[in-house]
This record gives sequence, structure tokens and C-alpha cells, in this order.
Amino acid sequence: MPFYNAIDINTKQGRRTAQRLLKLKEGLSSIPGKTVDDRLLLATWNIRDFDKSAYGDRLDESIYYIAEIISRFDIVAIQEVYKDLRGLKRVLKVLGGYWKYIVTDVAGGTRGNKERMTFVYDSRKVSFGGLAGEMVLPSVKVKKGNKTEIVHAEQVWRTPFICGFRAGWSRFMIASVHILWGKSEAEPKNRIEEIGKVASFLRKRTQDKTAWSQNLILVGDFNIFDVEDETFKQLTDNGFEIPESHKEFCTNAGKNRQYDQIAFMIQKDRLDWTGTCGVVDIYEHVFTEKDEKTYIEFMGKAYEKTTKGKKRTDRQKSTYYKTWRTHQMSDHLPLWVELKIDFSKQYLQRKIDKEVETTDLI
Repeated sequence: MPFYNAIDINTKQGRRTAQRLLKLKEGLSSIPGKTVDDRLLLATWNIRDFDKSAYGDRLDESIYYIAEIISRFDIVAIQEVYKDLRGLKRVLKVLGGYWKYIVTDVAGGTRGNKERMTFVYDSRKVSFGGLAGEMVLPSVKVKKGNKTEIVHAEQVWRTPFICGFRAGWSRFMIASVHILWGKSEAEPKNRIEEIGKVASFLRKRTQDKTAWSQNLILVGDFNIFDVEDETFKQLTDNGFEIPESHKEFCTNAGKNRQYDQIAFMIQKDRLDWTGTCGVVDIYEHVFTEKDEKTYIEFMGKAYEKTTKGKKRTDRQKSTYYKTWRTHQMSDHLPLWVELKIDFSKQYLQRKIDKEVETTDLI
């Protein structure tokens, strides 16, 4: 569990942090408890501009809340980690030394938005398997008249990150993505193309006998507006399975979009989901709508007036607060799933049936 020794209970903010952490802990109690080796808790979370300080620095209490949520899982894929790792390191300090991270270099250019893809994991349960790489789409053959030319593929705006991990009896790859965001659900062409390219590439990779593992979990922010969209079909049409219950979860702060997903292409006798999954509804526990007045002192003059000096109405103030709090926590809600990773009985049965070779890998 996180370390709370730096919370100064003698200050107003410190006392509020302790009180809210107790409330948050109660809210997170619906997530299964962490085990030693039979189940794995995996989450994906786009933490908005982490930590870009677009609306001012994140408060210390926000860092504690983020750490508290992450601590409930064994491994978390985080999108939108900013080039400055200050925010991530603040969270890791609260989590403790047994929490490790793997991070990409900064995605350059306006498309990359100076973001990093990151995995944080509890090293008491999960170990890094040695595989790490950013996904690069291969060149394609294109016919032009009577000639066939090799054309360099248009790369994904924010390069997907693939890592191999071990936990219990399982080894698996996780690919984390942050698909580009379009102006509206009526303009999904680029998203469709990106998701389709990523899903197709990863499907072929798992079918390769030399792949580090045939178990692949694809997670992240796909910016899918609805599971009935063509964007979502790009995943399922390429053979990825998504738990039915995940299709009902909205993962944006407004709770009306299904941006984030966890999809599987796995050998179910070596890695499988238990049927238990969910979304952490952050604002039911911290930075609630009732807390608006509490944070006026931290929102600054912009809460009271616009940049043109016009006084905000109560409704406009409330809207500003709801945006501000997403820069304290996020505009996305963490999506999680519980996985089965103890297949010792199946392994022993395969040995009895003489189906196990010395190179058989879980």
C-alpha cells in the first residue's frame, strides 16, 4: 500500500487528504484484493497531461489519490505521461520502492504531443520479461500500373509500446496505445485506420512462432466513441476478444464515451480473464461536485473571471471546476480486469499426457 508519512495532518490540505483517502479506500474496496500468484489485476489509465501543469501543478493530495488507485492493481498501463517525468516520480515515491516503471522516449512533433507511454508494476508480483519496443509498421507493396512499389507505411501518431511481463505461471505481452483523437465521432476515418493497422500488425505478431509470447493484451485509449462504431469493429474483426461487460463501461469523466479498452488475443489455458472487471469512478470519491467551493483557492482568478475579464456565472464556474479537476486527476477513468495466472494444474496434466516439451513455455 502507499506510504502516507509525508501527509501533514496539522494542515487543512493534509487533513482533507487523509479524510478523502479513507473515502477513496472505501470506494476501491469493490476491486478484488491482490493475491500472491493466482490472479493478476491489470488496469489502463490515460492520466491527463501527466504532468504538464496546464491548469497549474497537481496538488500533493492529487498525487496521493492517483497513487492510491494505482496501488490497487499489479500492473497499470498509463498514457499521456508528459516528457517531464516529475509527476510520475511523485507518484512512485508515494507507492514505494518495489514499484517499478518502464517508459518510452518522448514522441516528437505536434502529432506525438511530447507524450510517453508507460507501464508501472508491482515488482513483488510482476517481473519485466526483457521485451520492450515501440511498434513500427512495416512497408507495404503498392501496385502502380504494371509496377509494384514499396511504400513506407504511415506510422501511428503516438507510437504504441509493447512490453513482455511474467506473473505466476503466465508470460504475456502488453501493447499500450493512444490512438489519435478526432474532432467528432462523425470524423473517425483516421482513428479507424490507426486502430486497424495496429490490430492487424499485432495479430500477425502473435501468430509468429518466434514471438516472445503468444499471449497479447492490447490496452489503452482508443478514442472509441461507441462500441457500435467502426473503430471498435477494427479490434474484433482482427480477432481480439473483449469481455462483454467492458462494452458497457464508459471511461471518460462525462461517462458517455467508451474511449478506453482492454482486448485479448491469448491462449486461455495459459492466461485468461476471470470475468471480474470494472471502472474506477474517481469523482464519486474525490474532487466531487460538492467539493467545488473547497478548491476555489487553488483554481486562481480564472475560476472567477474569463481571460477577457468577464465575470463567470455560477454555471460557468462549475464548468471550469469540472475541467480543472480533470487536470488534477484525469478526464479518463481507469479501466481494469482480473486475470487468472495460475495454470499449474493444467501444466501437470499436460506432463502426465506427455504433451509438454522441455521448451514448453507458459
